[in-house]
Amino acid sequence: MKALKYTLAAMLLGGMFASCDTDIENVEIVKPTTYDAQYYKNLRDYKASDHQIAWGWFSDYTQSFSPATRFLGLPDSLDICSLWGGIPTDVEGREQTHYLPEVYKEMKFVQQTKGTKLVVPAIIRIRESGEYYDIWQDKDGIWSNDADGTFAKDPYREPEGEETSQKAAMRAYGLHLLRPIFEQGLDGIDMDYEPEGDPLSEGNLDYFVQFVGKFVGPMASEENTYTYPDGFTIKGNPKMLLCIDYFGSAPSANTNDYTNWYVNQTYGGSPGRVPFNGCPTEKVVYTENVDDNWKNAECGQLLNYARYKPATGRKGGFGAFFMHRDYINSDADFANYANMRRGIQIQNPAIH
Repeated sequence: MKALKYTLAAMLLGGMFASCDTDIENVEIVKPTTYDAQYYKNLRDYKASDHQIAWGWFSDYTQSFSPATRFLGLPDSLDICSLWGGIPTDVEGREQTHYLPEVYKEMKFVQQTKGTKLVVPAIIRIRESGEYYDIWQDKDGIWSNDADGTFAKDPYREPEGEETSQKAAMRAYGLHLLRPIFEQGLDGIDMDYEPEGDPLSEGNLDYFVQFVGKFVGPMASEENTYTYPDGFTIKGNPKMLLCIDYFGSAPSANTNDYTNWYVNQTYGGSPGRVPFNGCPTEKVVYTENVDDNWKNAECGQLLNYARYKPATGRKGGFGAFFMHRDYINSDADFANYANMRRGIQIQNPAIH
């Protein structure tokens, strides 16, 4: 926490002097302000400290005419960025990614130099997942026949009598989602849990989280490995994140040990609810839909979520869907991202 004394004030100012070009016809790229090595070390130390986090879903970064749609334009003190616009890469032809080498370079700078964690969002509905739902249904005997021995060779296959096509499908789907996260050197997964009747819910969600949690999240272990048919191998890493964001339905207590953060799509509602009885309040992040509220005072309830304090303990943090819509907002202290920056300051006041 020592770094917090002199870091947070500087971080909140970080980027506020970068000029904002709101004329979309001007395609000149605005260069963000840069700082020295000590500033960035302090920034990473702050993010590694125990504090209420700032979370944001980010999109539209295929455009580059303004810092509003660039990784370098994000608030320096943002803790976790969920890549709602997809996964940028500098390798052509890589599955589940977009070839955007310049965007990738900026994204990796934000991750490696500024210490912002990058997680990959996925709306986890197996009914919409094509081949994995075929396994779930055992369509055309894809699982029961196992002609090439694919499922028999699965190192995570359940004991005889407990294995089902549904479990095999969930493991295959989970491994599909994990690959680009490891391949691109990202920091974890953001499971968007809105089942709307999808069978990957309730007890099946528990199983899915527990399986994915072998590779990312607090229960991950380096002893857990998986090698894909082309030879690419992933290894469990407990420093990587397993996050569940949710709306309507909520995950159960059976996911708690495997999950770093529960991100509540509060979206104008009152903060304070937790996904299940006994959920640690310090793991719950309350978020506002800034895409719909960026023109409103304080971006709707965004700053109220930053201000919120549970009766006991503290919350996990606050955040915004499409946080980049707040870039245009300014005030006497902040030239851009006024509400996100103000919220970070409210949650974690600089110590002088």
